[in-house]
Amino acid sequence: MTVLKTGALRRNMAAALLAGTALLGGFTTGLVPVAAAAPSEVLERGGIADLVERVSPAVVTITAAKNAPERPVMRDMPPGFEEFLRRFGVPGLPGEGGGGGSRAPQARALGSGFVFDASGYVVTNRHVIADADEVTVTFQDGTERAAEIIGEDEKTDLAVLRVKTDKPLPALKFADSDKVRVGDVAVAVGNPFGLGGTVTAGIVSARSRDIGSGPYDDYIQLDASINRGNSGGPTFNLSGDVIGINTAIFSPNGGSVGIGFAIPSNMARPVVEALKEDGKIERGWLGVSLQPMTQELADGLGLPQDEGALIASVEPKSPAEKGGLKAGDVVLKADGKPIKDSRDLARHVGMVSPGTKVDLSVWRDGRARSMDITVAQAPGSTESRIARGGMQKEDGTEVAGLKLTTLTDTWRQRLGLDGEASGVVVLDVPGDVEGLRAGDLIQSVNNTPVAKPSDVQAQVAAAAKAGRKNALVRVRRGDNSAFLTIPVKPA
Repeated sequence: MTVLKTGALRRNMAAALLAGTALLGGFTTGLVPVAAAAPSEVLERGGIADLVERVSPAVVTITAAKNAPERPVMRDMPPGFEEFLRRFGVPGLPGEGGGGGSRAPQARALGSGFVFDASGYVVTNRHVIADADEVTVTFQDGTERAAEIIGEDEKTDLAVLRVKTDKPLPALKFADSDKVRVGDVAVAVGNPFGLGGTVTAGIVSARSRDIGSGPYDDYIQLDASINRGNSGGPTFNLSGDVIGINTAIFSPNGGSVGIGFAIPSNMARPVVEALKEDGKIERGWLGVSLQPMTQELADGLGLPQDEGALIASVEPKSPAEKGGLKAGDVVLKADGKPIKDSRDLARHVGMVSPGTKVDLSVWRDGRARSMDITVAQAPGSTESRIARGGMQKEDGTEVAGLKLTTLTDTWRQRLGLDGEASGVVVLDVPGDVEGLRAGDLIQSVNNTPVAKPSDVQAQVAAAAKAGRKNALVRVRRGDNSAFLTIPVKPA
C-alpha cells in the first residue's frame, strides 16, 4: 500500500501533472460473474452480507517473496574459531537456521487481488509483486496456488498474474467507473495487515483525485477503511461490480484515517486486458510538452474559461509536429471528450494504441479547429532540465516593468543557446510578475514572434487595447519552453 504523509501529499498535490480511453475492445473473456442484485434490493435487505458472500470467493491474498542471496558456509576453520564466530552472531554457520544456515530469510510482501478472468487471471498492484522471485495466491477457502507474473505496468501500478486451474474460478467484472458518483456506497474487500479476508464499507468521497504519483493520476477517493495489505484489492458498488482497485492511502501514522485511493475501473480494465494478452502496455505519444492552464493564461489566449491542455513546446519530427500542432495551441477535446487539464490529455493519448488517429479540437488564434493526429509509440521518458545562469548587470529597455534586451551572440553564449535561437532576453523582473526570471528568453508575445524589446512593447500595448488583463508570453529557459503571462494596463 502506498502511504502518503501530510507534507508529501501537499507537495505532490501542488504539482499539476500529466487519462485514458480503452486500449482494446470489450472485456469478454472467460468471465464467470456472480448474479448481481439491484442496489435498492441490497439496502432493503438491511445490509451487504449477501453481496460480500457472493464476491469474496474471487478476492485473493497475494504473498510475494524475494529470496536473499545464499551465504557462503565457512569450512576448514581453525579449532574453536567457529564457536567464536557463533557467539558473536555471525550468520551462515553450519547447523544454524535449519538447512545449514546457507540462505538468509525471505523478504515478503503481502497484498490483495482478485480474479478478473475465470481461466486463472488475477490483478493486483505492481508494487505488491515488484522484484518478487515467488508469488503465491491464497483463496478464501485457504487454497494456495503458485502464480506466474504475466505483465506489469509501472505507470498505473497494475500487474496481472496467472494461476493454473482445472476448473473455472469465481471472477469479478468491472463496473463503468464514469457512472460512479460522490456519495455512492463503496465496499472494499482485502487483506489488511495480513489478517486475511476483511470487509470495510463507506462512500465515494471524491473523484479524479491527483495525488502526485504520476501522469495517470485519476483516483477515486474512499472513506472505507483501507490499510497496508489492501493494495490491489477491489472496491465494489452495491451491484457487486468492481469500481476501483485500492492502491494508496493518505495517512500521518501509516494506518487508515478514512482517506483511501482506488484506480478507477475504466482505467484499470484496458490495462489489465492488455497485460493479459501481451504482457506489456504500448502507449501512444504525441511529442509535446504540456503545462497547466490558469485564468491568466486563458485570458491571454482569449479563452472563455481556464480549461484545456496548453502545448508549451512541440518536439521535432514528432507526431504532433507532423500533424500540425504548434506551441500555444490549447487542446479542448480529444475524440469528442472534453479535456479539462493537461493530465486529461496525457492520460487519453497514453491509453491509445500507437498508430491510432486521435481527433483533437484545438484552440488557436481565437477559434477552435479540428485536427487528426496519428500517435506513435512512446519513447523512453527524459527528465527535463532548467538552466539557471548568473546574470551580469546591463542596461535594458523597460516594458511592463520588465528589463529587456536584444539577443546577441554574446547573450547566446552566456545563456548556452544555439545560433538558431531568437527572442528577447529578460534582464530583470519586478516582484509582481510571477514565473519569469532573469535569463529567460521571451520568444513570442500573444503568439507573435518577437526579436527586440519594441516588439514586446507593441504586443503588450495590443493586449491592453483589447481589454485583456494579461499578455501571453512564450518563454524559453534552457532546453524547455513554457507559456507565462505578464500583467498589462488597459489602454
